[in-house]
Amino acid sequence: MSLLKKLAGETAIYGLSSIVGRVLFFLLTPLYTNLFPKVEYGIVSELYALTGFLMVFYILRMETAFFRFGTDETKREEAFSTSLWSVVANSLFLSALILCFAKPITGWLDYAPEQSTFVTIFGLILALDTIAEIPFARLRLEHRAKRFAFVRLTGIGLNLAFNLFFLVACPWLEKNGIASALVTKIYHREFGVGYIFLSGLISSSVVLLLLLPELRKLEFRFNPKVWRTMFIYAAPLVLASMAGIVNEMLDRELLKHLLPGDTKSNLAQIGVYSACYKLAMLMSLVTQAFRYAAEPFFFANAKHKDAKILYGEVTKYFTILGIATLLGVLLYLDVLKYFIGSDFWGGLSVVPILLFANLFLGLYYNVSIWYKLTDQTKLGGWIAVGGAVITIVLNVWWIPRIGYMGSAWATLICYAAMTAACWWWGRKYYPVNYDWLRMGGYVALALVLFFGSNLIAQWTGYGLYLKLVVNTMLMLGFFGVVWKFERKGLRGMS
Repeated sequence: MSLLKKLAGETAIYGLSSIVGRVLFFLLTPLYTNLFPKVEYGIVSELYALTGFLMVFYILRMETAFFRFGTDETKREEAFSTSLWSVVANSLFLSALILCFAKPITGWLDYAPEQSTFVTIFGLILALDTIAEIPFARLRLEHRAKRFAFVRLTGIGLNLAFNLFFLVACPWLEKNGIASALVTKIYHREFGVGYIFLSGLISSSVVLLLLLPELRKLEFRFNPKVWRTMFIYAAPLVLASMAGIVNEMLDRELLKHLLPGDTKSNLAQIGVYSACYKLAMLMSLVTQAFRYAAEPFFFANAKHKDAKILYGEVTKYFTILGIATLLGVLLYLDVLKYFIGSDFWGGLSVVPILLFANLFLGLYYNVSIWYKLTDQTKLGGWIAVGGAVITIVLNVWWIPRIGYMGSAWATLICYAAMTAACWWWGRKYYPVNYDWLRMGGYVALALVLFFGSNLIAQWTGYGLYLKLVVNTMLMLGFFGVVWKFERKGLRGMS
């Protein structure tokens, strides 16, 4: 229980940085969706989707390899320096290619020629963010969650501040003729969504500067033998990450090309889908915070005598937290929808589907730990590839027929299938006794409460305020059921 308490504490700190960061950027969504046309917001969404895909080739999963080989303190410095120098070299090389071929890439994406600046900025952001990942991994491995959260939150705060400065303050100053000489030098209205990218570049630069104390520990040595061992371990995880990015991001690119409209109207549909996706991504806050704390936790406690029991309990409590988050979004969606522009509300039907998809993704992170602990990363790669195949096939099949709803269903089916396959395969190599009956019961309860809320609203026809009161009572009912069955464990962790 003390180990679970430690994990819960670190997850809370990582969660704070993730939640605050996501909430701050979530608050920018109404600004973006009301300030920019759907087409321009679609460009932002597409570039961020491509960034997630490219990060796989930049980092080469060296952060996970560092967890695996840096857990032993006698080998930590060598693993740290070797992994970081390889990431630095790889990142600089790939970003140099992006900068050299920015204009051809812009043409391939079917953007206007002057928007090649956006591609250039993204190439720089990719390099800076990737180099920062290994120092961040070290903070996680050394359980320095507060330091991790401070650096993350500082970068997020700066990103938010510069977004507000460029998109709100500068237009207001220009309109009112205040500090016109200064504003003219730093602000050009036609740059538009480019200021979103520029804000990201500034914040990424500052984050890397804040990590200099961790970088001072870097030794000027690179061990080819150690790197080869780390790379062999991480290579299948690169394949798994590529497949994971396909599952998470490829739908935006496929929507652009498979929807029946022209490029402009398809980008508008991507903008609607992406804006509503942000509401569902509130679920990913839980998953991300848990993953930050759990990945080094799993490696550090692999030799614990009750490790398998411990991992089963961790998965159960993660499921409870995930379902509580899911219900919180669904039962208060009538309020949360105001954080995106009303022109984007047509896509709200994807939110429940994507919330459940992200819940399964979190479960997958839990049940997939076996192939990392047993060095069976090749098997993990095959499972991820299978998920990618499901994603591609279902998107190609459904997008022309039902639009972005097809992408949402494909995401849910993919993550559910990956979770089931990973659990089934893992029983052979690292059997963990997961309490599927109780976890399934909580999922069923969430479905009953969600559909019950909708039926009650339809039958009674009451207004928003009364609906929120009823939904709050349903939410409290869920917590009451959880407390009844998990009281002993929750008291131990509190």
